[in-house]
Parts: sequence; structure tokens; C-alpha cells
Amino acid sequence: MPITGTDPSSYYTDYYTNATNASSNALENTLGKVGQQATEEELMKACKEFEAYFVEQIYKGMEKTIMKADDEENSTASQYKEFFGEMQTQEYAKATVEQSGGVGLAQQLYEQMKRNYGL
Repeated sequence: MPITGTDPSSYYTDYYTNATNASSNALENTLGKVGQQATEEELMKACKEFEAYFVEQIYKGMEKTIMKADDEENSTASQYKEFFGEMQTQEYAKATVEQSGGVGLAQQLYEQMKRNYGL
């Protein structure tokens, strides 16, 4: 059953804001533990999350270079496409980091933080 009478992008904005805040809070908590009781696994997980966010921003930049058709700009279908496209981009970024080893940023961050904090 389709959602009527409301802007689908508002659902995305609420979801994305909450997900981003939760993710950044978890990352801050993990990085706050560095030098105290953070395990190497927690540190690597935080580094991979940061790399996934970085890759996601690269993908979003690439998407902006794609021209849209004039009739696509304001349609409801376009709003839904934008909503689910953002989630798809996030999942692609996570998959890139997990499956192919990413761009190497997580490993570099991990090694640098281990060295700086003596883990």
C-alpha cells in the first residue's frame, strides 16, 4: 500500500539523521575508549566504519555528476528513488570496505592509532 499525503523524503531525512547520529555516537564512543580499554577489534571496526562513510561520500559525489531527465526532477517516483538510492549507496560503501578491503584507509588509520596510543 503506497504512502499518500506525505513527502517520502521526510521519512528518509528522519531515518538518515537518526542513523547518522547513532553511527557517529558509536564511533565517538569507540574512539573515546582508545588508550583506555578499547580492544583491537573495536578499533578496527571503528576504522572500517569511518572508511565506509568516506567511500559513501565518494559515491555520492560520483552520483551528482549524472544528469537527470527534466521530468524526473519533481515526480513522486523520483523522491522514492532518491530515498532508496541513498540507502543503496550506504550498503555499497559498506560492501566495498568489507568485501574488497576498501581503499586501505581503515588499515592506515588502525595502524596509526595503534602506534599513537600504544595498543
